[in-house]
Amino acid sequence: MAYDIAKIRADFPLLGRKVYGRELAYLDNGATAQKPLQVIEKIDYLHRELNANVHRGLHYLSEECTSEYEAAREQVRALIGAASVREIVFTAGATAAINTVAYSFGEKYIHAGDNVITTEMEHHANIVPWQLICERKGAELRVVPFDDAGRLMTEKLPELLDERTRIVCITQASNVLGTRPDLSPVIDLSHRAGVPVLVDGCQGIVHGGVDVQALDCDFYAFSGHKLYGPTGIGVLYGKEKWLEQMPPFMGGGDMVGTVRFSGTTYAELPLKFEAGTSNYIGAIGLGEAIRYLGTLDAGEVARREHELLVYATERLQRIDGLRIYGTQPDKCSIVSFTVEGTHPYDIGMILDKTGVAVRTGTHCAEPVMTHYGITSMVRASFALYNEFSEIDRGRDVAGVTLFPVAPDASDPVDR
Repeated sequence: MAYDIAKIRADFPLLGRKVYGRELAYLDNGATAQKPLQVIEKIDYLHRELNANVHRGLHYLSEECTSEYEAAREQVRALIGAASVREIVFTAGATAAINTVAYSFGEKYIHAGDNVITTEMEHHANIVPWQLICERKGAELRVVPFDDAGRLMTEKLPELLDERTRIVCITQASNVLGTRPDLSPVIDLSHRAGVPVLVDGCQGIVHGGVDVQALDCDFYAFSGHKLYGPTGIGVLYGKEKWLEQMPPFMGGGDMVGTVRFSGTTYAELPLKFEAGTSNYIGAIGLGEAIRYLGTLDAGEVARREHELLVYATERLQRIDGLRIYGTQPDKCSIVSFTVEGTHPYDIGMILDKTGVAVRTGTHCAEPVMTHYGITSMVRASFALYNEFSEIDRGRDVAGVTLFPVAPDASDPVDR
């Protein structure tokens, strides 16, 4: 069956708008994805018909909203292959999820003289929380480097891993380079040393997905808004044995068993880590996004995204003075580049005036910029609803055409 791009795009109302009088070509999906109508309508319905605090009432609205909230938790569990809903914690986003582990795990297990391992290609959200806990505890942050092709040099891990290593933190897919490191040997080696592994799945959950039990990671974090869901909602998966041992990250309502001035007991998992009024609208909206994705053929989506990546890469490589960063063969559908003599911000602003939305800057991954001796890049990131014609819609910048529009006989055609 042919990939029905017209039908898919019709599900995303924002894609039909114009900016500066031009049709929008949205190529900033690595930052946030657009939302299908099904998610938008679900959120509207919740606000209009079913808005009530979860876990806190015996009245109809509260019980119904709680039921939908917990159903969304089950959808997340099924999506990532977790063993139990007790291992699924709703958070404010992936950043909040990683900070939860850094604080809670770190307070209990990281001490002076210990070390934490991360990688050079991480998003700031998988660097700064670990810097904070290391500074607070007097621990060391160690870094696995990557080479100029964007390959994570996992062969360096044995040199960094020792008896004082407390946790390894690694991305499933780089939000700048598109690199998808081979996580299995990293996890196997870490586990042989008795060290748990946290995986940042923000890009990986979208491009390829995950089975956390097969992967055997100890923690997995992702955000809803990159997965076609609402903003302000994220997920922390943690193996039950770790979550049981870790102290709560925040205190307040819903995460308690009993509260006495003589001492407080905590709620059962996962509510122990969900203090206060949860973003139940966001969680249920995320569940609707997962339901929507379940109507699509994941294999066809993956093929489409790969074709978009190849198409864009081939055209960019024709441009004199343009350099692509991250050239690993199994990368996800992200292309980051610079053009000699033209500042990335200028490229981004000019493309914006033509209706093409790309991202410019450090992409919350400043160590990646430092690696290459630059201060910013242009990033085009593709999603299941993008068209090949959107890639062709560049305009001249500094005397070159960013995305040449003349197709050849082998070019894919949107139908």
